[in-house]
Formats: sequence, C-alpha cells, structure tokens
Amino acid sequence: MITVFNRKEVFVGTSLDRFNEVCSRLSQNSIKYTYRVVDRNSSNFAGGQRGRTGTFGQNLSTSKTYYIYVHKKDYDKAIGVV
Repeated sequence: MITVFNRKEVFVGTSLDRFNEVCSRLSQNSIKYTYRVVDRNSSNFAGGQRGRTGTFGQNLSTSKTYYIYVHKKDYDKAIGVV
C-alpha cells in the first residue's frame, strides 16, 4: 500500500500524454503507483474562493498538474523505466 509516508514522486508535469506514458510504463513493469491531479482552474484551487475567475487567455493544456508516486522501495526501478 502506498501512503503519504512511504511514497516518492517519480513524475510531475502538465502533459496528459506524458502522464499516460509514465503510467503505462510503470504498469508494464508491474510497479504499483498512485497519482494526483491538481486543476488550477477549479474553484477550490485558490484558497477556497467561490465561483470561477475565468480562463480567458490561459493555456488550458497546462491548467492541470499531474503527480505520480511510487513506493520508496520501488523508486530506483521506477526511475529506470520512466
């Protein structure tokens, strides 16, 4: 089981394609992982502000940040396949 106390980050980025590629490589090598997606355009991102502030002029392809974590014991193997 991967928890906050025994995990290490192997990927952080804004590319959905790269995120999917890393997840696929980890799965192909039987490395368990967990992930987190942070959407900077959500109404909860900026300190709990209510409502949307809009996205005019923002590059929506970089509005989400993807994080992938593996168990500490699998970190070296994961870095080798990513």
